[in-house]
Amino acid sequence: MSHSSHSSHSSIIESEEHTALRAAVAALGRRHGRGYDRETLWREAGKLGYLGVNLPEEYGGGGGGIAELSVVLEELGGAGCPLLMMIVSPAICGTVISRFGTDEQKRQWLPGLADGSLTMAFGITEPDAGSNSHRITTTARRDGDDWVLNGRKVFISGVDIADATLIVGRTEDARTGSLKPCLFIVPRDTEGFRRSPIEMELQAVEKQFELVLDGVRLPADALVGDEDAGLLQLFAGLNPERVMTAAFALGMGRYALDRAVEYAKTRQVWQEPIGAHQAIAHPLAQAHIELELARLMTRKAAHLYDAGDDTGAGEAANMAKYAAAEACVRAVDQAVHTLGGNGLTREYGLASLITAARVARIAPVSREMILNYVSHQSLGLPKSY
Repeated sequence: MSHSSHSSHSSIIESEEHTALRAAVAALGRRHGRGYDRETLWREAGKLGYLGVNLPEEYGGGGGGIAELSVVLEELGGAGCPLLMMIVSPAICGTVISRFGTDEQKRQWLPGLADGSLTMAFGITEPDAGSNSHRITTTARRDGDDWVLNGRKVFISGVDIADATLIVGRTEDARTGSLKPCLFIVPRDTEGFRRSPIEMELQAVEKQFELVLDGVRLPADALVGDEDAGLLQLFAGLNPERVMTAAFALGMGRYALDRAVEYAKTRQVWQEPIGAHQAIAHPLAQAHIELELARLMTRKAAHLYDAGDDTGAGEAANMAKYAAAEACVRAVDQAVHTLGGNGLTREYGLASLITAARVARIAPVSREMILNYVSHQSLGLPKSY
């Protein structure tokens, strides 16, 4: 079923190295499966070099790109054990630090991010700003050599398991007086950096947090790279985030579809398996087609990003995220429906994906904001805001 992509024709779309990486990660995922222990899998994936495939070799990474990292996440998801923090730690934070960090920051963080011994969370979303990053109210002001941060963040994944959080704040530009974004590394136990878990209906191994930064004092070197590159740094992490979210959704959709196909092949109510009925078979075939189309777009986006085409990657990454989220929601819905009552049981483990699948439609940016992006950037239509 989902193995059609491993056929001999795949070299046109995917190199032999990628196909081999896919197979190796899929095997690791199958060993862990749906009842996986996050820490054990994270450590093992790190040891095998999968968590840092996109980070520079000189810092212990694989020297590849988001193309390789997204393969890893998709295949783990396809086996039912996606590591959500891969989107955040190596993809967003690892990319930002390797592209913009000081030599000292690279030495301090990249080897650990690459082998999984260090994890970093990412804090951009705020209670009142939503998708409008221009409304970020977390501020950073200089105090002697230090920085002092004040503000709030919400829906920040895995802060409790992360050694530090990359916080997006705004500093005042001395010349113009206007605020500009800057990124700061805030270690987990810094004084004044408080977190409280948000009760979610979502059954995920990673928790979501609200953060309060109350007079958080940081040394000068907590600022990532150059103060003037703030906006560039911020955007450097966003395309990888979208590509990885697409990979996350694709893995989940494939996992659900695989379960449904297995069930439809064996479940008999009358003479033949239910999969023989077109009302069951066709929607599953449709879900498969949509997932495959989204996979192609995700590969395209990763390829453009890794080739350094940020503009092309921006458009493709948004489209890939949109397509993968829609395909995932529909695949999960159809999978649950195929199993009937069993689709809602804990034993089959599909019902919890109904909520989880919605995440890809909402985060890190809603599908409406992607449609805004495409209408303005791709189609040149006027802005409504």
